[in-house]
Amino acid sequence: MIRFTLIVLCASGLLLAQAQTKPLTGFTKENADAQLKLEDKFDSHLQAKNIDDLVKRLSARPHHVGSPYGKVNAEYMRDLFKSWGYDVQIETFQVLFPTPKVRVLELLGAQKFVAKLEEPALKEDATSGQKAEQLPVYNCWSPDGDVTGELIFVNYGVPADYDELDKLGIDVKGKIVIAKYGGSWRGIKPKVAQEHGAIGCIIYSDPEGDGYFQGDVYPKGAYKNEFGVQRGSVLDMPIYPGDPTTPGYGSTADAKRIDRKEATNLLKIPVIPISYADAKPLLLSLGGPVAPERWRGALPLTYHIGPSTAKVHLKLEFNWDIKPAYDVIAKIKGSEYPDEWVIRGNHHDAWVNGASDPISGLSAELEEARSISELVKTGWKPKRTIIFCAWDAEEPSLMGSTEWAEHHAAELSEKTVAYINTDGSGRGFFYAEGSHTLETLVNEIARDVVDPQTKVSVAERRKSAEAARAGSAKARKEILNRRSMPIGAMGSGSDYTPFIQHLGIASLDFGYGGENGGGEYHSIYDSYDHFKRFKDPTLEYGVTLAKTTGRATLRLANADVLPFDFKTFQKTVATYAAEVTNLIDNLRESTEVENQMIRENRYTQAADPTQKLTVPAPKASVPFINFADLQNALGLLEKNVNTFTDLYAANPKPNTNLEKLNQLLYTSERLLLSQNGLPRRPWYKHTIYAPGFYTGYGVKTLPGVREAIEQRNFTEAQEQLAIVTQTLTSFAKQIEAANAILMMR
Repeated sequence: MIRFTLIVLCASGLLLAQAQTKPLTGFTKENADAQLKLEDKFDSHLQAKNIDDLVKRLSARPHHVGSPYGKVNAEYMRDLFKSWGYDVQIETFQVLFPTPKVRVLELLGAQKFVAKLEEPALKEDATSGQKAEQLPVYNCWSPDGDVTGELIFVNYGVPADYDELDKLGIDVKGKIVIAKYGGSWRGIKPKVAQEHGAIGCIIYSDPEGDGYFQGDVYPKGAYKNEFGVQRGSVLDMPIYPGDPTTPGYGSTADAKRIDRKEATNLLKIPVIPISYADAKPLLLSLGGPVAPERWRGALPLTYHIGPSTAKVHLKLEFNWDIKPAYDVIAKIKGSEYPDEWVIRGNHHDAWVNGASDPISGLSAELEEARSISELVKTGWKPKRTIIFCAWDAEEPSLMGSTEWAEHHAAELSEKTVAYINTDGSGRGFFYAEGSHTLETLVNEIARDVVDPQTKVSVAERRKSAEAARAGSAKARKEILNRRSMPIGAMGSGSDYTPFIQHLGIASLDFGYGGENGGGEYHSIYDSYDHFKRFKDPTLEYGVTLAKTTGRATLRLANADVLPFDFKTFQKTVATYAAEVTNLIDNLRESTEVENQMIRENRYTQAADPTQKLTVPAPKASVPFINFADLQNALGLLEKNVNTFTDLYAANPKPNTNLEKLNQLLYTSERLLLSQNGLPRRPWYKHTIYAPGFYTGYGVKTLPGVREAIEQRNFTEAQEQLAIVTQTLTSFAKQIEAANAILMMR
């Protein structure tokens, strides 16, 4: 007992010492101490029960775009913000939103089978029986279509899988393809199928990914039962997100719309998602070669590639309606810099009830906003304006956030300091991605937030988890010796996309997970009952998320000098440059090896001795790519960043031009935009981060250069190198201007 008491006292003393001495980037020591005390008060107002009540209420009924309960939820949140003292409004956009009216999927022939395309209600799930309000199983943005053809299994349906089919001499032209969920974002699957001449696409959830192979299925366990289906968008969002009929501008009531046929991000072939119960008869109909081992799932059958012994009929028709999207926008005006905005957002629409996605994250945001309002009641005000946003129409194609950002683009570009995003969240480990200029801010937050299970910082818990998963003792040691936590680069898939990718606003995306697995995603089983049993039963991680995002919001709103750290950004971009340099070198080497194999006829046969691999034609040699100008720009960036780091350490809060300094810092991300955007998708303007053309949500760094090399378009690669060189040079010169202010005494 005495020994335990001494440990507690020593630990308490250590924590007190740390609280008194830990630095906060962007704050003087005096103001850092005041900020930490403010955050303690903020934490004291957060209540798990409030978050629990919000999750239950907001997910009580289906609330997709244009639904009655979607409007009820928006008005409820508006009234909450108003009661907390915010200046709040609902900003409504009129967006295109297709919903199904005809859905037919059947296997013809002697063993005729008609897919159910339906998820049954469960007595253990109170909201699963709300059929009248539920959107049926479908993929949003599929075109109308009526097609019949043989079926081909294409694994995940990504480009590499079609390369494998080519080697086997299997062509999908004129066929319907069936692909597993996973391996890439769902919209890539019909996109690639269409490019290869397929006439239709079916996407199914194999139990290997999120069904009985992973654990007990719902309602006994968290994972997808045989009838569960993942709804979701298949808009080609790597081209542009938002309403397809208003590209680049807001979908207001009087907006001019292009014809759907002109929208470059809409598919041409019908696509539908199905359960693994509906998929099994289709897969059993397949003949042809046995699928490669890595293609096989967990259904009790031999996976063949096809074609099928009987034809498949797919017929889809949709209501192409304009629906209102309700964005809830709530503001607290800044006391010193009202025209510098810190924006915090999470969407509120769902495919069905959406307790996990998005209500878990939204409820934490609302509790964060309420806690900040409690601080305001004491007389405190943020230095900068804080804007809380609850976005509608995220699920179909990020429409609520995109239309708002496009409509207010000029003002947002002028005033926004940063955008902080969340989506669904749960129990487990902290994750963060975003602009690397904010990585130091994220690390300081992760240092200061305590994990509710282990009582260590969320940074330490994440480091321990990464070390446990390391593939070697060397990798484990490197992780444990790491002094900071790297954050991920942003691709797409949530509401940060228009802010960082289109407007060049530094952005962050936070969440918790890893111990909240399940198969409820975008199904009728994403319910309060499922969430409370398997995702975050005590809502302690909802509180932890609010503590995490709240610190980001408050520190950005209150900092003397905005906490942008260019050193981490510079090192990260240098790593990306090294990667693309190695990419071209590796491509040159692999091309030479492959061409040599072709010349010497050394291609191996397929694993199935009855199948012969198709020998490809030799590829053109990889030319020299000149990276010299990029290296020079990186050298200038490193020089100016090192000067900034030294000057900031010596003079963290200049006496003059503080407002100008902060403006230079938060607008620096804008200089990383290309005026003409990325090739074939000009909406995406960021030259450092973008969703991949064939990865969907997955990020491509230095995307213009990297993807040109991957596609063997070497002329374009050199052109994109010149563009990214120019943006980095402009960025470096902006840091030089900030250095000039820091030199003043």
